[in-house]
Amino acid sequence: MLKSAINPRVFWGASALILALLGVTIAMPGSADLAFKAAQAWTIDTFGWFYIAAVAVFLVIVLALGFGPAGKLKLGPDDAEPDFPYLSWLAMLFAAGMAIGLMYFAVAEPIQPYISPPEAKSGTIDAAREAMAITFHHYGVHAWAIYALVGLSLAYFTYRKDLPLTLRSGLAPILGKRIQGPLGDAIDIFAVCGTVFGVATSLGFGVSQMTAGPSYIYALPDTLTAKIIVIVLVMGAATLLLVAGGLGALQAAPMRA
Repeated sequence: MLKSAINPRVFWGASALILALLGVTIAMPGSADLAFKAAQAWTIDTFGWFYIAAVAVFLVIVLALGFGPAGKLKLGPDDAEPDFPYLSWLAMLFAAGMAIGLMYFAVAEPIQPYISPPEAKSGTIDAAREAMAITFHHYGVHAWAIYALVGLSLAYFTYRKDLPLTLRSGLAPILGKRIQGPLGDAIDIFAVCGTVFGVATSLGFGVSQMTAGPSYIYALPDTLTAKIIVIVLVMGAATLLLVAGGLGALQAAPMRA
């Protein structure tokens, strides 16, 4: 019998925030667009330096963990063995970590700053250099340092400390038992909202590309209806794969036991 592992406080709290923002966006699309753009511009102007500095620190921490004594620790019991070969792990990392980013931003990322560079003149050699520097920063070792640090914290505290597979667990050394209370719930709600909005953004870019390509090549309609159909198909396929994988894991669990 399947048992739900949903935390009701986190689920309903995150759902309420997401639905509230979705409702405001649908009811007032123009005003919401202006508000979101203003918030984004303020965040970049105010905390842009902090983001760049933090990512650099993350890279140093990951390198220190990987090449230091901590690099010999297993992300699980001492007698644990990997469930998948090394190449399979790499394939899953790229498929799940990059996904639409490889298909969309592989072209859009260097082109956008080349057309509108931060400092250089648009369309020049200097603009191309800035564009490639920005692209390498976003998709080079710095980006993977962010993925690695979050993944390492989740895996370590989940599989070696038997804590829940949630973002709050990675803050256990700092917050202690407070991760089990309202503060921990707030951290997970923030994580859920960030994940949903991040996936929605990537999906939106990917769907726009999926409908724009056939429209340009085969003159098919690139309409809102076409985009909705593609979104439903993509989400349906992803849901089926997740359900199939979950059921397969449940069926295999008794056999392993």
